[in-house]
Amino acid sequence: MIIIMLGAPGTGKGTVAGLLSEGLGIPTVSSGDIFRKAIQDRTELGIQVEGYLSRGELVPDDLTIKVIEDRLNKPDLANGVILDGYPRTTMQAEKLDKFLEGQGKKIEIAINLETPREELIERVVNRRICSNSECKTIYNLKLNPPKQAGLCDKCGSELTQRKDDNEEVMNNRLDTYFKQTQPIIEFYEKKGILHTEKVSLSINRMGTDVAKELIERLKK
Repeated sequence: MIIIMLGAPGTGKGTVAGLLSEGLGIPTVSSGDIFRKAIQDRTELGIQVEGYLSRGELVPDDLTIKVIEDRLNKPDLANGVILDGYPRTTMQAEKLDKFLEGQGKKIEIAINLETPREELIERVVNRRICSNSECKTIYNLKLNPPKQAGLCDKCGSELTQRKDDNEEVMNNRLDTYFKQTQPIIEFYEKKGILHTEKVSLSINRMGTDVAKELIERLKK
């Protein structure tokens, strides 16, 4: 089973993807996590992408496509994957379809999360992430704060804030997303596999609600 997670930064793609991964028993691959790990390790890839991410820009297609295709060839993804943050452009989506076709596979569903812009900015500014690379649990200081300030409930590791989780960079990321990534929604809608969900405090519907319903649907 291959699932695509779509949505602007801050919609909760990572949270929903993690819950789907647990419920369906298939791994999650996040392009953002791959890039951030490369930056942390100061690899050649990390040095290349650091400038783009720090400015809230998208990493160029050719570089992103190569990284994801290399990851999709790993044996732990043989039975399925949840792709979080990829594809982000129509070119990436088309290349992904061609790559999967070569493996005799296809995307089953593209899940698109929508949240009001002002709420997205507030979410990201208050987002904290477990520093343990084996855990990476995501918290929000307002929506789901940790029981003990600054520490992960699951493993006790320190919580950190991404350098790009600030209002200025977030506005740039959102502008970039709606300009360059929005066409992908139309791409998957035309293919008949798009499933859009609104996630917002204003309607009392959060990512956990969406994930629970989707797990039940996809298990049938």
